[in-house]
Amino acid sequence: MTDIVDELQWRGLIALSTDEDALRKAFADGPVTFYCGFDPTAPSLHLGNLVQILTMRRIQLAGNRPLGLVGGATGLIGDPKPNSERTLNAPEVVAGWVERLRGQIERFLDFEGPHAATMVNNLDWTAGLSAIDFLRDVGKYFRVNKMIAKEAVARRLNSDAGISYTEFSYQILQGMDFLELNRRYGCTLQTGGSDQWGNLTAGTDLIHRVVPEAEVHALATPLITKADGTKFGKTETGTVWLDPERTTPYAFYQFWLNADDRDVSKFLRIFSFKSREEIEGLETLTEERPQARAAQRALAEELTTLVHGEDECAAVVNASKALFGQGELAGLDEPTLRAALSELPHARVAELAPVVDLFAEVGLVASKSAARRTVKEGGAYVNNVKVAAEDAVPAPEDLLHGRWLVLRRGKKNLAAVEVTTG
Repeated sequence: MTDIVDELQWRGLIALSTDEDALRKAFADGPVTFYCGFDPTAPSLHLGNLVQILTMRRIQLAGNRPLGLVGGATGLIGDPKPNSERTLNAPEVVAGWVERLRGQIERFLDFEGPHAATMVNNLDWTAGLSAIDFLRDVGKYFRVNKMIAKEAVARRLNSDAGISYTEFSYQILQGMDFLELNRRYGCTLQTGGSDQWGNLTAGTDLIHRVVPEAEVHALATPLITKADGTKFGKTETGTVWLDPERTTPYAFYQFWLNADDRDVSKFLRIFSFKSREEIEGLETLTEERPQARAAQRALAEELTTLVHGEDECAAVVNASKALFGQGELAGLDEPTLRAALSELPHARVAELAPVVDLFAEVGLVASKSAARRTVKEGGAYVNNVKVAAEDAVPAPEDLLHGRWLVLRRGKKNLAAVEVTTG
């Protein structure tokens, strides 16, 4: 098997490491017990979290033992945001989110065999800890001058918002997590994003103070950036979530399918489990035939299957093809069709109207006269059926699931109409 450090480097997944040579040796001597933490600050994880989950999966596949930590305690506090104080969520809300996130993470890890994963919750070792014990047994090992030098803290100290003692203490709680996991499970590596580096090293520093002879490591992945300057994991409609109720499988698939050619190579290396040879082949295809979007399709199908399962992936692939005339729209189930159409320009109408009116209403053309020209030139389609007459009016039986029409101008310009009454 390829050395896991070499593999992570090739994939561009190592931004920072406490001691790369020592970490390489630890993996060689393995297995290494490692952890990554996820705070329940929302009811779902998102694409940024997926980088960490899949990195955990890679390290486990290389023969190491993962601990998936969902922060029932740290989630009650929240790590410092760049410019403002976090809103504290009610304990019962956080507890519910803990269970939701736990279920999302568990899908990606193997809980059987010699390298079985374990899920943990840091509320287990903090709930019964008194403030005095916390200050005496943990707080005494932290030096304020080092704490205020951490990037996230320093940024807030220099802002108008300042920083509360609550958020200032977050790094102590995360440092304590590493110490507890080291004691309970022999955990010697923490992984996370590079924006968490101060919190990661708070843990290694604490262990070195409490157990000077311990050898522990921290490894951080880079912040994922996009070539066009927009934020990774965001679309025009907002964050791309792993929860299908917040981001539909169709929208999730489309996110990857629409990846910029300049980004797709990086995304393949970070997110895909394809071999180097497969990825390099897709990179070559992108260079030689970018219009085929082979790399984007391969990535979209793999990630949608990983996150939402084979059946959902097949459904959204079929929907994507059907919208562009390569499949039967009538064969799509209602939830998949609704999700697909929600990504298109759309209009609601109270009753069926002539096709030229609908084309203008939804914005596929600038005017009814332009719609008539489109029909005359053979470029107007309703539910993938070419419109032959300028005065054509869709019939009630044309409505997909009794509600929708899919309009298309030419090969690629799509829109949806929803009829709100019978």
